[in-house]
Amino acid sequence: MGSTGIYFVTALIILVCILLILVVLVQNSKGGGLAANFGASNQVMGVRRTTDFLEKATWTLAIILLVLSIVASAVM
Repeated sequence: MGSTGIYFVTALIILVCILLILVVLVQNSKGGGLAANFGASNQVMGVRRTTDFLEKATWTLAIILLVLSIVASAVM
């Protein structure tokens, strides 16, 4: 891949890290965060869907970060 490949993979790792930080900061372990901004009428469906989305986004970004880290070590 060469030196261009390592820069590309490094840029992707930095992008994924920033996205992961943002997703984690939006979450709150006690049900607050972004989900707390919805009204009580949406409590049954809206908040649960937001929580599910944020959890899936966190796991997806973590897996992408793991794979990119393995690729970066293979490129070096």
